[in-house]
Parts: sequence; structure tokens; C-alpha cells
Amino acid sequence: MRNATVRSGASKFEQHVTIGPHALRADAPKEHDGGDVGPEPHEFLLAALGSCTSISLQMYAARKAWPLTGVKVDVRLEKTADGTVFHRSIELEGGLDGTQRERLLEIANKCPVHATLSGKIQIATKLS
Repeated sequence: MRNATVRSGASKFEQHVTIGPHALRADAPKEHDGGDVGPEPHEFLLAALGSCTSISLQMYAARKAWPLTGVKVDVRLEKTADGTVFHRSIELEGGLDGTQRERLLEIANKCPVHATLSGKIQIATKLS
């Protein structure tokens, strides 16, 4: 897996994110005095879970030669008194039967990002 490198940008909270050959931007929303030139950091978590879910479902269905023709994943974040809840809604397109749909739900709950977010997480930080 490639590293993500983040450097502060020209505007107040703008961040330039580089992952391999890919360049992205992050920022704080306007209501938090940012320029909103890119997603805010939590939105990248939502995108990571949604895209990993969709990719996992497409890979599994392709291996099984199932008629999955499209996937839409909507993810939102809710902060509660007990912690954080990711609400994920998955739409499957194609002529799938009930058994296939249920199996794809099981696969969605096993995608690597879901496993990472559900498991024990440690963050080791150092200053250079």
C-alpha cells in the first residue's frame, strides 16, 4: 500500500494530499472558516468505506459470474454520545436473486476498510 503525504496549502486550511501518482485536496468547510476546496478529513473516511464496499462487491460478483451491473453506496457519519456510527446504504443493480443479494451483504461487511474501522486501531506518531 502506498503512503499518503499531506502538505499544507496556500489558503488557511487547504491541504494537498499525494498518494502515488494521485493528487487530492482536503479542506475545512466554510462554516469552520475553511475554503471548502476539497472534502474535509472525515469525508475521506466516508469515501474510503463506500469505495471499498463497492469494489469488494464488484470483485466478488465477477468471480462468481453473478449479474451485478452496478453498485451505489451512500455513507454518512453520525457522532453520538456513545461514539461514532457509519450509516451505509447499498444499492445493487442487476438480476440478482435473494440468496446472491444476502451473500453480497455479508461480503460488504467484510470489506477491508470495514474491517479496519471495526477493529482495534492504534496510531503511532512521531515528530521529524
